[in-house]
Amino acid sequence: MDKADNHTILKVLVGSQAHGLAGSTSDADSRSVFVIPTATMFRLGFKYEPARWSKGQEDEAAWEVGRFLFLAVQCHPQILEAFVAPVLLANPWGEELRALFPAVWGSQQVYDTFIRYSENQRKKFLDKKDGRPEKYAAACLRVLHNLCELLETGTFTVRIADTGVGETIARVKTGTFRSGEIIDLAEGWAQEAARRLARCRHQPDLDKVDEFLVRLRTAFLR
Repeated sequence: MDKADNHTILKVLVGSQAHGLAGSTSDADSRSVFVIPTATMFRLGFKYEPARWSKGQEDEAAWEVGRFLFLAVQCHPQILEAFVAPVLLANPWGEELRALFPAVWGSQQVYDTFIRYSENQRKKFLDKKDGRPEKYAAACLRVLHNLCELLETGTFTVRIADTGVGETIARVKTGTFRSGEIIDLAEGWAQEAARRLARCRHQPDLDKVDEFLVRLRTAFLR
């Protein structure tokens, strides 16, 4: 299938540019959601393309809308970020997709997934993966702060530089930190997230997500 037949409905800015932590050599990263025309899925030889990645002057990760929503209801941090990140492109379907944000996440699922993600980033930081421990240290702390915000307010701030912890994370991103400091901060924020989880009872609305996907598939039938 020709990728030109796919329809991008949403594209957002992510990474250090969106977080307000970009340096002079920082890339412009984006994530997007595309739709495979429904009729194409019924053709002989069809092979589902759930995602694609492109690297260059702009690194872009893209997901087919079905796969995107499947990951969204699992509360993957990078997927949920696309619901609230700065918009580069959005048609009416993309805008409606963004409006589904409250319907895709539940408090326990988002807590479990964000904690696992932060622990993975902390391991990479301690292992000095890619020789860039500061990148993973900042990601570990950022996702924990996002989690605390989400459990308290129902959303989170992508531009972390504008929050009360922005100065701390900016300092971490430039490598000005001690390993023990990162571990202490991460454990403290994880404990705060657990306290907020105890007060948050938000549940997903999977019927609403399904209804959107069926309407979209029907609209893209021809």
